[in-house]
Amino acid sequence: MTAGSAEERAPVLVLGLGNPILGDDGVGLELLQAFQSLRGTDPRVEYLDGGTQGIALLAALSGRRALLVLDAMALGGQPGDVHVIDELQPGSDNRGLAAHEANAGELLAVAALSGDLPETRMMVGVEPEWLKTREGLSECVKKAMPAALEAAGIALDSLLDED
Repeated sequence: MTAGSAEERAPVLVLGLGNPILGDDGVGLELLQAFQSLRGTDPRVEYLDGGTQGIALLAALSGRRALLVLDAMALGGQPGDVHVIDELQPGSDNRGLAAHEANAGELLAVAALSGDLPETRMMVGVEPEWLKTREGLSECVKKAMPAALEAAGIALDSLLDED
């Protein structure tokens, strides 16, 4: 589905973030692609590769009821740990990484100020092993993909149950 006016948009946005040339920072984009393939199309859901666009993604949040962010999350765990944040807060450093122009917390803070903040926000991510110039994911992050996809499925189902 492509982005249209707020009235035409799917109520739930699944947003993948990351930079694929920084190793494990690309896990959000890998998760997005695999998750979209697993889930297929649903008129209630739009999948968007946000890459490293940061604040430029603000318009994509407009008119959404819910947001699910998929990304690398350096929260001090073991590489490959899957993290789920059930109540993603604006302005908080939920991501713990500075590889993007702006992290998810900063994007949400601007969305709150502009009136574009989705009511419900969740995040699923994987603890990275490396964040350096290198294409491809580390083995421990690759091994975490099935668990991260399962967590994303549970999160999306809970967001869709709110309809």
